[in-house]
Amino acid sequence: MEANGNMPATLQKHYAFMVLGTFLAAALILCPSCKQKQAVSPEQRKTEMTEKIIKSDEEWKKILTPEQYRVTRQKGTEAPFSGQYDNFKEKGTFKCVCCGYELFNSDDKFDSGCGWPSFSKPIANDSVKELMDNSHLTTRTEVICPRCGAHLGHVFDDGPKPMRLRYCINSASLKFEKKK
Repeated sequence: MEANGNMPATLQKHYAFMVLGTFLAAALILCPSCKQKQAVSPEQRKTEMTEKIIKSDEEWKKILTPEQYRVTRQKGTEAPFSGQYDNFKEKGTFKCVCCGYELFNSDDKFDSGCGWPSFSKPIANDSVKELMDNSHLTTRTEVICPRCGAHLGHVFDDGPKPMRLRYCINSASLKFEKKK
């Protein structure tokens, strides 16, 4: 604080963003239309989430293909339009290729034309974890598996209404379970 009791301009800006961020987070949490459907019971999800998966690089290399390892464990990206799920239309659930955690429902998949599978939302609020990604001279939001930390892709704010989100996910980070 300055001697006259006023905050410097840079602190005022940070404070304003903090207040705005808190307000937006509260609005999203309380908004009934923002609630996302649960594919499994809350009790089952709680049990699955408490079982964090931690493996060494050598253990991951034994169970993943080289491409899956590069994408999920080394934060790689597959070439656009090359992944098996980009143009995929079957009904079911997309899971983490590393640990099997449920991530996305095929009902929320759409063709964004970007070359990677795109989803409008995760299967449940806790299905993915979002992190700030400042790599490649830009700021993006990285999407990872909350259970094993696998890199899945990124989320962008240019998706369909009402959420306007596009979860752009590498096929190599997914495995598909057909709807029964």
